[in-house]
Amino acid sequence: MNTRNFKRIAGVALLAGVIALAFWESGRRRFEVPQSRSEVVFWHFWGGKDRPVVEEICRRFNESQQEYFVRPVAMPGNNLDLKFFLSVAGGDPPDVLNQDDPIVADWAHREALLPLDAMASPEEIAELEGWLFPAARQIGSYQDRLYALCNGLDIRALYYNGDLLAEHGLAPPQTLAELDAAALAIAPPGEPHDRYGYLPDPRRLWSWGIVFGGRFYDPRTGVATADSEPIVAALDWMASYSRRYGPDQVARFRKGDQALPGAAFPLLEGRYAMIMDGQWRVAEIAAVAAAAAKRGEQVPHYGVVPLPPPPSGVPKAGWVNGNFFVVPRGARNPQGAWAFMKFWSGFDGHEGEAARACAGGGWIPASQAVVDHPTFQDYLRRYPLFGTFVELASSPEQVPTPGVPGAQFFQDEVIRAAEDAMYKLVPPRAALENANRRVQARLEAARAKE
Repeated sequence: MNTRNFKRIAGVALLAGVIALAFWESGRRRFEVPQSRSEVVFWHFWGGKDRPVVEEICRRFNESQQEYFVRPVAMPGNNLDLKFFLSVAGGDPPDVLNQDDPIVADWAHREALLPLDAMASPEEIAELEGWLFPAARQIGSYQDRLYALCNGLDIRALYYNGDLLAEHGLAPPQTLAELDAAALAIAPPGEPHDRYGYLPDPRRLWSWGIVFGGRFYDPRTGVATADSEPIVAALDWMASYSRRYGPDQVARFRKGDQALPGAAFPLLEGRYAMIMDGQWRVAEIAAVAAAAAKRGEQVPHYGVVPLPPPPSGVPKAGWVNGNFFVVPRGARNPQGAWAFMKFWSGFDGHEGEAARACAGGGWIPASQAVVDHPTFQDYLRRYPLFGTFVELASSPEQVPTPGVPGAQFFQDEVIRAAEDAMYKLVPPRAALENANRRVQARLEAARAKE
């Protein structure tokens, strides 16, 4: 490594360390640990309106027992991985960390995490595996061993503007053919539009590939399968929109989405009749409806349906991710971390607390036992659109990014292949074969280091 690069990396590390220390001290001042308690240092990424929700959960845990005391430390922004490994290298890691990136396999492969069976009995682990939704179990696993405890899932489905569909005599699509027909009726090809019926997003090949019946990785053989026939078919279908409207036109319109203020929902901005997005948009739709009712205006009709499959596809399918807890090796208080993880996720009799947490944050529970709790059922009655996402959460066809070392690289390569096919009109098969080769080489390099 040359001197310039070393200084740059050292500078980034020093800055990250200073930022981490600032957040650490802020958390210490906000949550003073009683002398009679065993401290549990908890790093998380939530900020803004979610931070008070997180701190309220910590407060309830602290009041629920007398042995442990959680001190939450907000670590928003980038470089959370760097901050984490700096703390591990310095011998002062947090006791528990919440993440939502596909890092479990990488960190477990590098022996940076404690497996859950280091903190829990075999009987407890067996019960937990049956208690979790299949997707939540997969998110936390590496080589058939749990290293993370999922506390909330993120699911994607198809939102629609019911009023706009009705204007065109259309119903919410149940099949892929109906989705295509509606998209073309609302925005016929041949000229630019300021509103489209639907446009695929390159990031969502992870979802559509599964809807088309594909899997991106074969755990039995250890081989990446991003270029399998169903995924090629999914990308070819996505790219058909670019061929129909023109790749430059589609790319420009997508950039317009990114230029919306804040994290504005393009559906509510009138840019689409149908769009794929996650359950967090339900609260925004409810707020729009409430504001219209308060002004005495007609309440707009928005709805959501599962991703519509092609004839040979899979119902209730898609890509899933979520939030999860991990405990680093070298943590001073792993048992306190485990107690807190169970409290928040709802495991071991804490379903009511998890239901309250999920209702407060608008999160999908990781277990049917939490969904069934009266507190969460009341939330579903108040936000009925949320029910579609909760129903999908239990489906075994909701599949996360493969739990392999280099999962983020894997995820990014597939998205890049989709971008090439949609915006550069690279043949979908060629784009995916190129991506799959790079991913497989990365997997084999990781295995060679074992």
